[in-house]
Amino acid sequence: MDRNDKASPHVNAAGFDPRSVIDPSRVLIPALVRLNEESVVRGFWPTLRKVAARIPFAADVLQLWYMARDPETPATAKGLVLAALAYFVLPIDAIPDILPALGYTDDAAVIAAVIAIVGKNLKPAHRAAAEEALARLAKE
Repeated sequence: MDRNDKASPHVNAAGFDPRSVIDPSRVLIPALVRLNEESVVRGFWPTLRKVAARIPFAADVLQLWYMARDPETPATAKGLVLAALAYFVLPIDAIPDILPALGYTDDAAVIAAVIAIVGKNLKPAHRAAAEEALARLAKE
């Protein structure tokens, strides 16, 4: 089999460097992005209400939520944010969330990594909306 017979012939194309940064547009599968969005929309607020007082990164999660809901957020950034939020919302974790003190460390790491990658897309409006939402949650 030569490189033209492969499903991804560009992988062995001239000029390909395996040490280069992955182009995010090649890793986001539209069906998976939709699935993540459905999971996040369905489970975000119930999950956050349960844990907001116990996790120190609740403001970061909320900022990402508002960034994902912003129609001006680039599709690549939105896809990565939705994947991180789906990891936060879904009960399947590397470290189970029920473990005291350790349960949300993996979620925090994923959230921090996504903010490091797409943080330039966070707007002051996202931060302000997150602060308002945290204040509302504190009153509940």
